[in-house]
Amino acid sequence: MTEIGPLEAEIRRRIAVGGPMPVAHYMELCLTDPERGYYARRDPFGVAGDFITSPEISQMFGELIGLWAAATWRAMESPAQVNLVELGPGRGTMMVDVLRAARVMPDFRAAIGVHLIEISGALVGLQRSALSGVDVPVSWHRSIEEVPEGALILLANEFFDALPIRQAVMCADGWHERVIKIGDDDKLHFSIDRDPIPLFDKLLPRTLRAAKIGEIFEWRTDNIALEIGRRVVRSGGAALIIDYGHRESAIGETLQAVGAHEFAEPLLAPGLLDLTAHVDFQALAQAAEGMGARVHGPLPQGEFLRRLGIEQRAAALKAAAPPDYAATIDAARGRLTSEDRTGMGRLFKAIAVANPKLDILPGFET
Repeated sequence: MTEIGPLEAEIRRRIAVGGPMPVAHYMELCLTDPERGYYARRDPFGVAGDFITSPEISQMFGELIGLWAAATWRAMESPAQVNLVELGPGRGTMMVDVLRAARVMPDFRAAIGVHLIEISGALVGLQRSALSGVDVPVSWHRSIEEVPEGALILLANEFFDALPIRQAVMCADGWHERVIKIGDDDKLHFSIDRDPIPLFDKLLPRTLRAAKIGEIFEWRTDNIALEIGRRVVRSGGAALIIDYGHRESAIGETLQAVGAHEFAEPLLAPGLLDLTAHVDFQALAQAAEGMGARVHGPLPQGEFLRRLGIEQRAAALKAAAPPDYAATIDAARGRLTSEDRTGMGRLFKAIAVANPKLDILPGFET
């Protein structure tokens, strides 16, 4: 029998006491348990980790996001102080590139106070090291609610995909929440809750109400999207969210596990694998709009980066780099913007949530 790790032992204990565990609760424990969760003590990024994010692929990504933030600050009528917030900043790589690009607008850089939202002590240590030389104030928080009120520019790259999802399965008598149980073989298995979810069909978008038996619908609680919407409306600010997912709410399972750059079974090795699910951009937008915010996009990442000038930035980097490095720059640009079926430029999308007065934002011009 495979050895059971400490987090799986805790999950099994909770199932034994409280019954089958909802997918969202399982995902939350696997990712954020303070002692045994995936993000608690590890650096999952880069070649030696489990996955590589856009900022790790090339400095061009973070630099263009920095220019976006500077132009957005100008559109906000250049407030004397602005909270530059990043959700889930990884190693701090993107924020370092953002602040370097911000030097082209000294007034903007002078106005910045950086606020990083991070629950992983291991990653906070890496972020402190990466940002140790910057000349702007940097603060760390565990939630966006801890960030002081004030003018706001918020950045979130590959953050929402790691937020826990709930799943419902269509059955003959209606939708049942998907749960995790211990099977007769003493392994963790997906199952369904005994009772249907009351009135769930009424809550679904009308276009999804003809689901077939066995089909799955995923959703997230929208607390963070609601808070972002509230903040940008109140502060006159904007948020840029880049992630992978679908434009419109849809039926289908997207929960996946990744370890060492390979897909894995989500119920194996709890706490040792990264768990993610596609972002429902329609639901995210509706939550923010419900707070009075205006939503721009979504746009495919490739199109968004080209609008921000990635081709020109790549050309400038190649002009200043050794000749044998040009191919590396081209490869990184291609990886970020590729619109092949599985390319990042197509799968990843950019959306902005802003105060309604900000009717034009960089990259989202119509």
